[in-house]
Amino acid sequence: MQQPQLSNDKFKIVGARASEAEKISKPSLSFWKDVAIRFRKNKLAMFGLVLLFILIFMAIFGPYMTEHSYRANDLTNTNKPPSSEHWFGTDDLGRDVFARVWYGARISLFIGVAAALTDLIIGVLWGGIAGYKGGRTDEFMMRFADILWGVPYLLLVILLMVVLGQGLGTMILAMTITGWINMARIVRGQVLSLKNQEYVLASRTLGADVNRIMSKHLIPNTMGPILVTMTLTVPSAIFTEAFLSFLGLGLTPPLASWGSMASDGLPAIRYYPWRLFFPAIFISLTIFAFNVIGDGMRDALDPRLRK
Repeated sequence: MQQPQLSNDKFKIVGARASEAEKISKPSLSFWKDVAIRFRKNKLAMFGLVLLFILIFMAIFGPYMTEHSYRANDLTNTNKPPSSEHWFGTDDLGRDVFARVWYGARISLFIGVAAALTDLIIGVLWGGIAGYKGGRTDEFMMRFADILWGVPYLLLVILLMVVLGQGLGTMILAMTITGWINMARIVRGQVLSLKNQEYVLASRTLGADVNRIMSKHLIPNTMGPILVTMTLTVPSAIFTEAFLSFLGLGLTPPLASWGSMASDGLPAIRYYPWRLFFPAIFISLTIFAFNVIGDGMRDALDPRLRK
C-alpha cells in the first residue's frame, strides 16, 4: 500500500525554531538606564523635577525680570499690594518683594546644595572608611559620630553664631557640622554588607589597594542610597535655614533668604499678608519638589519594584 505524501504546509511548528531559540527578544538595559526609564514613569517625581527646574531658572533670571532692585529702599512705596508695577508687592522699606524672593531663592538653594554636598563628601568618606576597616576603627569613628549627634543642634548653632558671627558661611558650617552623620551611617551600613562579596574579595586577592576597592567597587554600589539621601538633605537644609532665620539667627541684612523674608513678614501678616505668603509658598514648593524627587529615585532604585 502506497503511503500518502505529506507536504510541509500541513505542519505547524510549535514553539521557537532552533535558529531563534537564543535570539534576544528584548534589548538589554544597563542599571542606570533602567532607573531613568522607571523614574520617568513616575508622574509625580517628573512634576517635582520640572518644578525644581522652574525654581532654579527663576532664581537665576528672576531678579533681572524687574527693574526694581532687591535692596533699594523706597519709603514712598512701603507695603504696596501686588500690582502691575510690583508683582509681589513691596515690604516695609519699599523694597520689591518679587526681586527679593528670587534673590532669596539663590541664597536658600545655595545653602541647601552646599550643605548636601558637604554632607556627601564627609559622610561618604567617614562611613566608607569605618565600614571597610571595621573593628576598633569602626568603633571609634562611629562613637565619635554618636557624641556629635547627641549635642543639641540649636545650642551648637547659637554657640557658632556667637563665636563666628552671623553670616552665610557660619550657617552652612552649623548645618554640616552634624548633618553628615546620617549619610555616614547609611554608607557604613552599605559598605558592611558589600565588603565581603565575591567581587570585592577577588579584587583584594588580585592586589587592589583600599582606594581602588572603595572607588571602583564599594562606593559605586552604594550610589542609590547616597543619591536618595542627598535629595532629602537639600530640603532639610532649606527648612533649617528658614527656621534659623525665623529665629533671628540667619543672614544679616541686606542679604535676603526665604527664611529671613518670612521672619520679616510674620508681624505684618494681618495687614500685609503677601510679605509672608510669597516666601512661604516657595519654601513649601521647593521642599515638595525635592521630596517627591527623592521618593521617585528611591522607587526607581529599588530592585524589588523592577518588572
